[in-house]
Order: sequence, then structure tokens, then C-alpha cells
Amino acid sequence: MKLKSKILYLALAVAGLFTSCSEDFLDRPPLSEISSENFYQTFSDLKLATAALYAGSPWAEWTYSSYLTIGDVMSGNMVLGWNDDAIQLNTFSVTGLNGAVIANWRSMYKVIAHCNTTIKAINEKTPESVPEAEKNAALAEARFIRGYAYYNLALLWGDVPIIEDNTELISSPLVPRHQVNDVFRFVAEDLTFAVNHLPAAFGSAWERGRVTTWSAQGLLAKVYLSWSGLNPQNGGQRDQELLDIAKLLAGSVCKNSGLELIENYADLFKTENNYNEEALFALRWDPSVGGWLAGNMLQIYSSGGPEISAEGAAGWFGIRPTYDMYLQYSEDDSVRRKATFMLKDDYYPELNAAGGGFTYTGDSGIKKHVIGTKKDNNVPIMTLTSSAEHNALLRLADVYLVYAEAILGNNASTSDADALMYFNKVRTRAGLDPVTSIDADILLKERRIELAAESQYWADLVSLSYYNPSKAIGILNGGAGRRVTFTYNAGVATPGDPFGVITPATVNSFRLPIPSSEITANPKLLDAPVPYF
Repeated sequence: MKLKSKILYLALAVAGLFTSCSEDFLDRPPLSEISSENFYQTFSDLKLATAALYAGSPWAEWTYSSYLTIGDVMSGNMVLGWNDDAIQLNTFSVTGLNGAVIANWRSMYKVIAHCNTTIKAINEKTPESVPEAEKNAALAEARFIRGYAYYNLALLWGDVPIIEDNTELISSPLVPRHQVNDVFRFVAEDLTFAVNHLPAAFGSAWERGRVTTWSAQGLLAKVYLSWSGLNPQNGGQRDQELLDIAKLLAGSVCKNSGLELIENYADLFKTENNYNEEALFALRWDPSVGGWLAGNMLQIYSSGGPEISAEGAAGWFGIRPTYDMYLQYSEDDSVRRKATFMLKDDYYPELNAAGGGFTYTGDSGIKKHVIGTKKDNNVPIMTLTSSAEHNALLRLADVYLVYAEAILGNNASTSDADALMYFNKVRTRAGLDPVTSIDADILLKERRIELAAESQYWADLVSLSYYNPSKAIGILNGGAGRRVTFTYNAGVATPGDPFGVITPATVNSFRLPIPSSEITANPKLLDAPVPYF
């Protein structure tokens, strides 16, 4: 975001922090009774403040503009025509004027500013009568979410400014980028604090959906796994010490949390299961907040008709799987394929249920995040721009696969019992046979399929590019049908033509350009990055 925009965040009143909170988190008092002087006085006040961090306009802009386009279009999972920003991402011709790139940068820094404001207020205004453990638990929620935002920035841009206190931008609005290793360290410190101060579980429905120590351990494991490859050792080896930390953290979640995968993969993405225990961190949308860039807008990407839309208006974009993504699914992997992507003649009884269900008539389209009508979800206030789905940004299955990969580490393959146990939990839930050995290619493919349309595959390819850039580049460039749509008839898929000329990916493709508007506002972003610590 522009630094001037960051400064505007200093003007956020406490009331402003609550505008997008879900009622699952709070029964908020009248705004007229809230002021900065009488708030932050109790643990309930602190929980009200941190509730606002789980949704709101910064997340809405990112979810609408960047979540699928950067995470899945740029990685080759999906394609979106008639959208100039998405075509740039698909063809590796991204500029600093790209709307998805701008939205991602701006949104993450708005989330960070929101977290910084909350952290500062808690530290400065919470009285000694609030127990230290309760104060730290609230700080830990804010630091977890700030850590997630900085991890996103580190993966997409590498060297980025670290801002802990937005008030300092008033006197020093021009800030440098900081070295990517320091960004990872900053993220690790935020998440370590969260690991140590978040509870293992929340005791009331009023608090459901908040992050726990298991959320923090799982995300921190992912961070260390990515970080392990950032400075490769001899022969492209990942840092074993960091791999061991990732293994320890992910293993703790797998073995000690008591959490399990829910039985049916497709049920993960139904609103009736918004609070399933597999969702370690999810955005908690309030469907009554339906303004533009204010709520969950993912159903806009639906290629289905008005009969499966919230308000009788069809989706706008019709994002689709690439031919290469289609080829990833074996015939036996139909559960995940059908829950993620629609193909011609697929039938979904849960969509337009009052009308007898829905049969898809197009060639292909997204199913994940397409939840249907108001009646389908029993949410009469839902609109096309305010889906009731609480889309997960970190799932337990993801952590299972992180654990298996951390155990594999720098080895060519592994038959380690723990690695196989948790890897196969993901496979067997999808109706697939267990495997007896795993390697890096098997793991990457499993992650791609399991987490497709969840803005994850690009992050996986960036992490791979740290220590094996040639392999990561080869994945992006491989296959004639890699980044194109396809027609589908009688069970036969035929690749089509690309939207635009696809230029070959290079190692530079794994870092996005800094938005041009940010450079204009802050020319120091063009300077060489500096240490933060």
C-alpha cells in the first residue's frame, strides 16, 4: 500500500476496527459507548479488538483480486481470460501496474497496519488488572495474523519493508526494503510468540474460529520449511537445522493437537462446516457486510448460472482449471476433483437444492468456494459479494504434508513411518490407496491437488525455486497444455489456445514487481535492501 495510505490507518477509531466482525466473535456494544479511553479494559475488550483482524476490507480486496489469480493462475492451476491482470500473470508478463499485484501488496500492508494498531493499543491501554496471560493471548492473535501477512509478502516479493509501528511513518514516511532473511526472521519471531501465548483451544462458542497454538505451530512449520531453502547449502541442499525445526513443529500439531481430518473432503468447503477443526486459520466473514470489497467475493469467480448464485445473478469471471491441472487428477481421485473443479455433466445436489440440484453444462469451472444460493446455505442476507464461506488459509491437511516434507528433507525419498502415516491420511481421505514411499515430486503433486484453488501452489513453487530454481522453472514452462483451457466432451479433454503469448518463465518470475504507485510514493523501495536486525 502507499505509505500515505498507511498513515491514514492511524486514524482508525476503535469503532472502525469492528465494522467487519462476525457475530460469532462478538455481541458488540453500541458504538456510541466505545471510545479509546474506556476500551481495552477487560479481556473481553481485547477479544473484541482482535476479532476484527479475521475479516474486513483489506482481506476482501486480497481475496477478490489476488487470492486465486496469484496463487492459482500464476502457478498454472487455473486460467482466467478476458481479464488483463490475470492474463499478465498467466503469461509471465507482469508489470507494476497489475491490479492483482497492487491489491496483494496494499492489502497485506493494510492487514499489517491493522495488526500494528491493535498491538500498540493493547500494549498502551490495557490496565494491570487484566492478567498478563490474557493480554499476551490477545497480542498473540494479532502477531499471528501479522506474521501471516509478512510471510505472504516475503514469498511474493522477497525483500520488503518491515513496519512494526505505523505512527513512525508520520515523521519518516520513506522506508527501505529489508532483506528477505530478516523478513523470515521477523515472521518467525511473531509466530513463536503466538505459539507460546495462544491457547490450545477456546472454551466457548463465542470464541470459536480463533487461531490457537496449533495454528501458530502449523504456520511456523510452513515458514521454516520455506526458509530452509532460501540459502541453499552445497548442491542445493536445504538448511537441515531449519528443516528439523519445521519437522518438530509440524509433528507437534500432528501428534499432540488431538485434531483430525474431517471425513469428507467436499464437506470442508460447505458453510455448515465453517468451524470445522481442520481449519487452523480461516477468514471469518460476516455475510451481512455485502458492499464492494467488504466481504467474501469468491463466488464472483463462479462459471455457473444464476440458479447457484446468492441473489440470482451469475458469477462474472468463470475461472477455469488449466488442461495441465486436469491431467493431475487420476480417475480414482474423483472426490477432490469434483469438489474443486466442475466438468460437464457433474451433478451437485447441494447446489440449488430446492430446485433439485445442479448439473454443470459448461466445459469446466471452479467448484471450490461456489456454495450456492441463500436457501442452500440458510443465509438470507448473503449476496454475490458477501459469501458466507469462511475460507481457510491454513488447513490441517497442509500441516500433515509439511510434516512429511520436513521428514523427507534433502533425501531422495523416504519410507519413514510418520511421514507415510500423515501423507496417507490425506490420500485415503480422498479415496486413494496409500503409498509405501514418497519423494519430492509425489509430495508436490499431492499438495497441488489437495490445496488447488486455495492460493497455495504458487507459494510452493516459490519455496522450491529457492533451492532448485531449474526444477521450479521447468514446472512453469513444461508441457504444451500447461497454461491453457480445454474443451470437455464425453469424458475427453482437448487443450485449447492460450490467452496471449506465454513468455518463458525465468528465475526472476518468482518475484513480483513492486507496484509502480508504491515506487512513486516511496523511491527508497528501489534502493538495495538493508538489514532489519
